[in-house]
Amino acid sequence: MPGMRARMRMDLSIDHLMIYILVKMESSRMKLSEQVKPISYLKAHAPEIIRTLKDNPQPVVITLHGEAKAILQDVGQYEETQETLALLKVLALTNRQVEEGKLRPASESFARIRKRLADDQS
Repeated sequence: MPGMRARMRMDLSIDHLMIYILVKMESSRMKLSEQVKPISYLKAHAPEIIRTLKDNPQPVVITLHGEAKAILQDVGQYEETQETLALLKVLALTNRQVEEGKLRPASESFARIRKRLADDQS
């Protein structure tokens, strides 16, 4: 069954990619309790906190009246998080399409892409 083999290969590659993402996320995980600061500390030490974010990409939790209200995060780390979330959304969509049987042979997909590129160049 060629369709079944293709689906199994796709499932394996998606599983490998998801494992990679989860391992990467786990390796960057830290204890938020070590990075909790009251808003008064932020007001008094903003430049220092910003410099710390550059050197240590762990987010800082800002509290107001003892409750977590905001997260300060290095821009690069934020962008990486957003890219990871986008990739996970694509994977979820792909998994849903596979489950619904919306598969197309790779040769057909590449032929469609080549045709679109050729049409765009015309």
